[in-house]
Amino acid sequence: MTITCLDLEGVLVPEIWIAFAKATGIEELKKTTRDEPDYDKLMRYRLAILKEHGLGLKEIQDVIATIDPMPGAKEFLDELRSLCQVIIISDTFTQFAAPLMKKLGMPTIFCNSLVVAENGEVTDFKMRVENSKYTTVKALQSIGYDTVASGDSYNDLAMIRAGKAGFLFKSPDKIKADNPDIPAFETYGELLDAIKAVLD
Repeated sequence: MTITCLDLEGVLVPEIWIAFAKATGIEELKKTTRDEPDYDKLMRYRLAILKEHGLGLKEIQDVIATIDPMPGAKEFLDELRSLCQVIIISDTFTQFAAPLMKKLGMPTIFCNSLVVAENGEVTDFKMRVENSKYTTVKALQSIGYDTVASGDSYNDLAMIRAGKAGFLFKSPDKIKADNPDIPAFETYGELLDAIKAVLD
């Protein structure tokens, strides 16, 4: 049996931190895993900026409430889920993902969690496991599943390379150029066809 593992941000929904950066006018928050491969370093950077500006979880969640899935994402996900099991494996956080999952029809998501103080300040974050995307697909394989994976960023590469097949989706040119062996697609139709070919 094959499970398809998908990244969330940049694949199914817009980048949350970029939307928050636009809403607050804080340009530094536009940096994502497309720019910084070290996720721990990226999150420490983000938390310092939030603290500096006195912004907490509520302000981020207010912006997330305005975010909709990318055009065609829910239809793509619905069709894919009719063909195989799908798990979204994301480095985002449960406090961010919950409203977005409702808009996507409540798919399964494995993600991380934020540590939030009583006053709403985001003080830390807890990763579910180290190198969570790769670790998760290896765990699925260890209990007898094949995996197919797709994502757009540096932190998706290990997950993409670890399975039966893997695809880049809407990735920056640099990531595509650095990984010419990984098929890269720009539309949900192309990605769905590629996954179907693996499932057949």
